[in-house]
Amino acid sequence: MLWQVILLITQQILLVGISTENWNNYNNNTAHPLVNKAVQNSYSPGSTFKMVTAIAGLESGVIDLNTKINDTGVYMKYANTGYRPKCWYYSDYGRGHGWLDVSGAIEKSCNYFFYETADRMGIDALAKMARYFGLGSKTGVELPSEASGSVASKETKARLHANSDPNWYAADTLQAAIGQNDNSFSPVQMARYISILANGGNRIQPTIVKTVRNADGSEVSKDDIESFVNQKLGIEQEQVEDIDIKQEYLDAVLKGMESVTQDSSGTAYVRFKDFNVSVGGKTGSAEVDNGNKVNAWFVGFAPFENPEIAIVVIVENGGHGNYTAEVVRDIMEEYFGMNIETIEEDMTAKPYVQIMN
Repeated sequence: MLWQVILLITQQILLVGISTENWNNYNNNTAHPLVNKAVQNSYSPGSTFKMVTAIAGLESGVIDLNTKINDTGVYMKYANTGYRPKCWYYSDYGRGHGWLDVSGAIEKSCNYFFYETADRMGIDALAKMARYFGLGSKTGVELPSEASGSVASKETKARLHANSDPNWYAADTLQAAIGQNDNSFSPVQMARYISILANGGNRIQPTIVKTVRNADGSEVSKDDIESFVNQKLGIEQEQVEDIDIKQEYLDAVLKGMESVTQDSSGTAYVRFKDFNVSVGGKTGSAEVDNGNKVNAWFVGFAPFENPEIAIVVIVENGGHGNYTAEVVRDIMEEYFGMNIETIEEDMTAKPYVQIMN
């Protein structure tokens, strides 16, 4: 695994030193083994973004819990411009999914449903919801060189494509709705997004610091820790409009995520059909390099009824997210102690004090 590779390299450097040749090999390696990709890289999320589109569509009122959209396979609304995007199901099987509601669209990862939803509401509402879930901005986790990423929007396109074509088109909105276009997020941002979904829509702050104590034993406030970290890492807190997402909307989306792993037609059912813990999840296959490569995603949380853990896995050039779901299953097996009979946790701890200047 990536973190194991980084750990081994770090140990080699610290314990025995490293030659100039080996150091150059690490730095020039196209896999970039010295980069903490969970924090320092950003990627198109593909279909793992569709829960954002679903919530945005419901909150904006362009769809409701009873809305059904007929996936005929090819989205023809802008055919007169030559733009005819297809649902992945049509590309694989030559037909559409048929009539689906929002939960079913997430379960089956129906592109067509989210094309139509996004076209009805427009990019502004979609981008606003993405930002609420913490996407496209640094999380503030206490690690250096965190990537900001970007949310697909009119402003982002004008900034990133000023020298090509900065104008916004309907096709841009449709591609943004399925996690493509200029949507680019770090895995830690994705983990925050999934945690917010599983946490009832309440925003959270990722952290690797539990507590900090002063030399006199008093505990440093979380606000002081956050201020210190932001100063050291040069992070400016972004103002995000608060959104009170209706629980019934979250329930519908989470139901779709449960069906991904529990229903026989779910895109990750084959990986979780006999799993002992209920899981909510979503597969994603994100095209990169002009479609020449496909990154594989799986995002999930468990147990579904009372979530304890959220996991995000991306495999560069890994193909279908279904394969990545197997990695998530393995991690969950370890977390829930399925591979051992008795779990013994060492609760002893050595006192450690570090003074913050």
